[in-house]
Amino acid sequence: MTRHPGLGRLTAGLATATVLCLTATGCVTVHGELEVLPGAKKSEAAQALKDFTDAYNAADKAFDPALDADRVTGSLGAINQAGLKARQTYNPDGNKAHKPLVLDDATYVIPKKAGWPRWFLADTDSNRDQDGGKLDTRWLVVFVRTGPDALWKAAYLGVLPASQVPEFTLDGDGLATPVKPQDDELAVAPADLSASYTGYLQNGTPDVFTPSTSTSGWRETRRTTRRAGFSYQYIDQPLTDSTFAPLGLRTEDGGALVFFNSKHFERQVAAKGLRPEVNPDVKALLTGEVNSTLTKERVSSQLVHVPPRAAGAGSGADTGSGGKVRMLNRLPGLIAAKGE
Repeated sequence: MTRHPGLGRLTAGLATATVLCLTATGCVTVHGELEVLPGAKKSEAAQALKDFTDAYNAADKAFDPALDADRVTGSLGAINQAGLKARQTYNPDGNKAHKPLVLDDATYVIPKKAGWPRWFLADTDSNRDQDGGKLDTRWLVVFVRTGPDALWKAAYLGVLPASQVPEFTLDGDGLATPVKPQDDELAVAPADLSASYTGYLQNGTPDVFTPSTSTSGWRETRRTTRRAGFSYQYIDQPLTDSTFAPLGLRTEDGGALVFFNSKHFERQVAAKGLRPEVNPDVKALLTGEVNSTLTKERVSSQLVHVPPRAAGAGSGADTGSGGKVRMLNRLPGLIAAKGE
């Protein structure tokens, strides 16, 4: 509880060039678009938020993934589409309890960058507070656009108490600064966060995260999970390719707010005479037949604060409790299941 933005015209000198390159910032530059530009106009950002919300509400009301498939991508898209597919299976008449999602009071944090994809962050208020509004929370939605003819799509969602939304580093024009995938000024480079997280969950190293329910707490929960007649196995994998790439913005404290993804498998094996439980969501996404084994596949997005790298420490090094990555929000979702 992260895309691909677009905007801008080519300069005359670059308009005829056709260049395809992967830059150091992780963006793809096409047709000579090398000029550093805002990721979006604020009017574009506002329209993208409206288009996403409208499509999301239509899809949620009908439990029809086709209705917002062209407005979501990345981990948010994978989770959204699988969830709608599952619910449509056992609610073919749609969502009788549908309540429209409202995202308002939006602030748009727009980075400046060259080439594609381009992206921005919408910092919004929602009508989905779970505690009756006692805690003021913000929904941070990252929108990405892959090219000048592509639609804006929501790729990441993080939900934070308003007090935890950081101050972003802005220039004189009010534009934010994106962090490079291999930024060596941070305690952990954004490109390394997924591997660091999944490695930590698997074997406890590298120990670069502060204790939380999604780090040390999750490892402990796995270790102590017991059920008579059943054994559990967990596999965690980095997820960084293409639409799952990490995205981050520099913050005023010298660190960065970063979204990144990961993939997780949970395998449950039953003793002879027993069978793993299959709930409606699992059944709807299931391939194969569950006899003694059930494997659940989940995608997860994480929102973290990465502090600046301590003097003399290498990227990814343990810089002490004050220099560790702090988990702010985790959004997991079941995307597939396999029976054996």
